[in-house]
Amino acid sequence: MRILTAAQMQQVDGETTARYGLPSLLLMENAGSGVVREMERHFGRLDGMRVLVVCGKGNNGGDGLVLARQLHLRKLSIQVLLMTSSDRLKGDAWTNLEIAQKMGVPIQWASEKENWQEILEGWLDPTRIDIVIDALLGTGVRLPLTGFMAGVIRSLSQFPRIVAIDLPSGLECDLIGVMSSEMVAPMSELTVTFTSPKPAHVFLPAARFSEKWTVVPIGIPDELVEASGSWLSYVTLKEAGKTLQMFVRRSDAHKGHFGHVLGIAGSLGKTGAACMMAQSALYSGAGLVTLAVPSPCQPIVAGQLLEVMTESLSSNEGGGLSTKAFEYSRLEGLLQGKTIVALGPGLGTDTETVEFVKHFLQECRLPVVLDADGINAVKGACELMKRRGSFLVLTPHPGEFARLLGIPTRTLLNNRIKLARDFAIKWEVYLILKGQQTILAAPSGEVYLNSTGNPGMATGGSGDVLTGIVAGMIAQWLSMPDTKDNLSAQDLEAVITMAILIHGLAGDLAREVRGEQALVASDLMTFMAKALLRARDSVSIQ
Repeated sequence: MRILTAAQMQQVDGETTARYGLPSLLLMENAGSGVVREMERHFGRLDGMRVLVVCGKGNNGGDGLVLARQLHLRKLSIQVLLMTSSDRLKGDAWTNLEIAQKMGVPIQWASEKENWQEILEGWLDPTRIDIVIDALLGTGVRLPLTGFMAGVIRSLSQFPRIVAIDLPSGLECDLIGVMSSEMVAPMSELTVTFTSPKPAHVFLPAARFSEKWTVVPIGIPDELVEASGSWLSYVTLKEAGKTLQMFVRRSDAHKGHFGHVLGIAGSLGKTGAACMMAQSALYSGAGLVTLAVPSPCQPIVAGQLLEVMTESLSSNEGGGLSTKAFEYSRLEGLLQGKTIVALGPGLGTDTETVEFVKHFLQECRLPVVLDADGINAVKGACELMKRRGSFLVLTPHPGEFARLLGIPTRTLLNNRIKLARDFAIKWEVYLILKGQQTILAAPSGEVYLNSTGNPGMATGGSGDVLTGIVAGMIAQWLSMPDTKDNLSAQDLEAVITMAILIHGLAGDLAREVRGEQALVASDLMTFMAKALLRARDSVSIQ
């Protein structure tokens, strides 16, 4: 689902009218009617509810006037407060005001020249009003707000049940990072936006002001949205479900049809990371998984894993990987017949292991998912990522990515979207930046925001599970007959974003049973099957 900025939304609105002849007045009618439908879905029957519609001077106010008229026709108790003077209402908003007046919708003016505060707060009384509709500013806000409008928004914020049209008033539509301390906005129980979500709906901290948001189509063609220039997308469960349809298995399928993942991971004391990664690759559907570990670790992992094949590699004195693993073509033989390599979980960071990772990236021509200590090993040597024969997926957490960039973690978090995108484009990698609101930045310049996951997943091993899921999903995709003949970057992006969503969804399902505090990484594997089924079933849900 494309995320549009305020300017991009204005552009597609205008092009819809200019290219297709769809009047802006009709778009406004569709918007206001759409909000009514979403209110009925959210609140149930609206009969008997008392609604106050607080309108501003622009198109957001016009949407509110359409909504007020529609509710008035349903015989609800409606009151409109126009927080502007009559000479400032123009265009489609003015047209809808005239229609509402002719239909008998109760309308009261409360501009800054009048005693607006007394008027507004007189209506903001739970004994008089059940729901307040915020139709003040929407995406057209110009910050900072002061005086009259800031006061109106502060008054609205005192009311517990608010429906926001397009965006809670006072928020900057394109906000991705830190909010200004001067920004004021009401908390919306339901926010209804149009055509596409906006950055402030999906990116924290602004997203916290919309407890629930939904998108309503108003007649703008999809091709205009795709041609808007947006490179930001929000990944929904239904979109992941559609990607999962590619993975439906034929009745004559066998394990060789679903890829073979080679995991290179682990060291003494860190075999759990290797095991969780390998097991997760299997649970995601990979046909075969082989786990290669330092020789002292092989008996440990073999005793924990039933369905995973294990191999030993030469180790150093500390129980980590040794560069001797490359002798006698040992690794070359292990790579034969494999589809993808998952490299890094639990490897450790001693000097010889770091050299192993660097040498491996230079020599391996298979796709690689690089995680954890594998990422730490390429600090200061990012050029190794670009000189590869196939694509590379990186899965850092913010600390690991900040080290790669050589900047403080806080600096990264304040500008993570741009930094991740620039890095993915420069080094031609698929970068999964983990953490709150995990993102995928692709070499194409596309950035995808995940919609699943919760704080309970902030526990050791969650990243290892993600690495396994990503590797397992890609292995299956690469083994499909159509993929072998035509590697599509767009399809690969869809597969990776689906894997990220399934990982977060498994965490959300685990939270329903375990809560957040007691949730551990192995719970994600336990609930992965249910997450896959939920994604599959989402496609049939309207």
